[in-house]
Amino acid sequence: MTVSEREAREVAEAAREQDWRKPSFAKEMFLGRFRLDLIHPHPEPNPEDVRRGEEFLATLREFCETKIDGARIEREDRIPDEVVAGLKQLGALGMKVGPEYGGLGLTQVYYNKALAMISSASPAVGALLSAHQSIGVPQPLKLFGTKEQKDAFLPRCARTDISAFLLTEPDVGSDPARLATTAVPDGDDYVLDGVKLWTTNGVVADLLVVMARVPKSDGHRGGITAFVVEGGSEGVTVENRNTFMGLRGLENGVTRLHQVRVPAANRIGKEGEGLKIALTTLNTGRLSLPATCVGAGKWCLKVAREWGEARVQWGRPVAKHESVGSKMSFIAATTFALEAVLDLASQMADEERNDIRIEAALAKLYGSEMAWLMADELVQIRGGRGFETAESLAARGERGVPAEQLLRDLRINRIFEGSTEIMHLLIAREAVDAHLSVAGDLIDPDKTLSDKSRAAVAAGGFYARWLPKLVAGPGQLPGTYADFGELAVHLRYVERTSRKLARSTFYAMSRWQGRMETKQGFLSRIVDIGAELFAMSAACVRADKLRRDALSSGPDGTYPYQLADAFCRQSKIRVEELFGRLWNNTDDLDRKVVKGILGGSYTWLEEGVVDPSSDGPWIAEAAPGPSKKKNVHRRIG
Repeated sequence: MTVSEREAREVAEAAREQDWRKPSFAKEMFLGRFRLDLIHPHPEPNPEDVRRGEEFLATLREFCETKIDGARIEREDRIPDEVVAGLKQLGALGMKVGPEYGGLGLTQVYYNKALAMISSASPAVGALLSAHQSIGVPQPLKLFGTKEQKDAFLPRCARTDISAFLLTEPDVGSDPARLATTAVPDGDDYVLDGVKLWTTNGVVADLLVVMARVPKSDGHRGGITAFVVEGGSEGVTVENRNTFMGLRGLENGVTRLHQVRVPAANRIGKEGEGLKIALTTLNTGRLSLPATCVGAGKWCLKVAREWGEARVQWGRPVAKHESVGSKMSFIAATTFALEAVLDLASQMADEERNDIRIEAALAKLYGSEMAWLMADELVQIRGGRGFETAESLAARGERGVPAEQLLRDLRINRIFEGSTEIMHLLIAREAVDAHLSVAGDLIDPDKTLSDKSRAAVAAGGFYARWLPKLVAGPGQLPGTYADFGELAVHLRYVERTSRKLARSTFYAMSRWQGRMETKQGFLSRIVDIGAELFAMSAACVRADKLRRDALSSGPDGTYPYQLADAFCRQSKIRVEELFGRLWNNTDDLDRKVVKGILGGSYTWLEEGVVDPSSDGPWIAEAAPGPSKKKNVHRRIG
């Protein structure tokens, strides 16, 4: 399916939430407005939600410690059926499903805590539960389903049925405009045809959320549409169970749909609303990935602490050598900040008082990148033992620490649910939304002169009010944010830097105008700066909350402040480097090199090696039609 670059952008733009009905801390920050009042004081959970959440976590911990054998799952590449059955009995399939449908009705905060705990026992089990509830059937039905759909499917999702989400195709990743799976109306049904790739949970799923394109016709507006499909329907074939470098046990496959009849009653929302439903679902669904990242950071810290004290080199524990100690400090400070970002975004999601689409995306982006770095540092701290498998370590009499497995398992988080590169572009688009709203027609080559004239007037008024506010602010006053004690200096820095970030964005838009969207290196650095500033803000607010909580119960709360201080100082170094790279980089030269690579100028550099890859096309054939393979779908009873 051939789609132009402009058509692809238009499809993605149409799927965006266009309005900002609630305030957004991150959106304001990218505009140079440091709205600390939107996140401070730190939002507090309902005491009853805490009680129910803690009760479930206690039960879940016992299950994880006694029933989940992570080493076995890694070895056998499969989650035992009895583990899944046990999770069903606990109600873990329905953590995010309301009690009225037989679920636990946990808040986002406690759902995340549960995922972090489960993933520490086995990332594959965490992925199964996350895919089922964060992007599978429960979440889109909760947000967009009819009462009849909720009554029919949510009780099943809460207790017995596993769900999966089917969007990606062999030749369609983050560019949904080229989606080839079709859903042709036929009486009271739709007939689905197509092939879906990387269907997490698809191998064992009882229910599927399928994105398919409805052709435009009389009585049908058409467009990409979401459907609930029974996994056992005639014509649904799981053709392959995929295996990966990490997340062994992940039930991820290739699913073919051939003449699959789906009742119109199973359509979620209206025709053409599928992508918008998917993106809206991901606003909170993305928080499941940073939850597993926080759990990984906590485990990295535990292992680094115990190993750093036990391993002695040159007369003292390795933790007391500065080169190792700095890595441990990075792990501790970053874990604190990631948990601060996650809890803050999750509590705001629970309260529904703010629009958190940017905050959730930043949490996913920042969490997946920083968790990978922490795992890499843990492997380095462990040395040769970090590279050795847990099974090998145990076989020769040492503690079986799966550090190398963690590194492999975490790598996919930088790709899952929007790769880092796509997340940069998604967040950048939201961050400049205010600019495009008032000045977008000025840089659109297809707009008429009269359109541009009207846009110029609107932009003039907006920038006349906005630009003067980027010159000075409370971050320049020494006494500002004094309630935060020694952390006040960091909040003043964030305030000043958010204004600098907004000025840099405005300058870039003025310089490149319509070509701004091609400057992906610049936009990525802008987003990374924003992620650091958001994390610094969350860390300071969390430290303040923990100190206030501690003061009411005895201790002075010094340690959270120490971690927040360490993180902010480490983060500031990264921010300053990113600002330097906004304008001093190799982006232009890199484009020339890429042109040379694609043009064959450097093929001589590839000489002297052999390619162990097997023969075959880069992208598998995915023509619609009946399956020619054995169905490897299996139902976990």
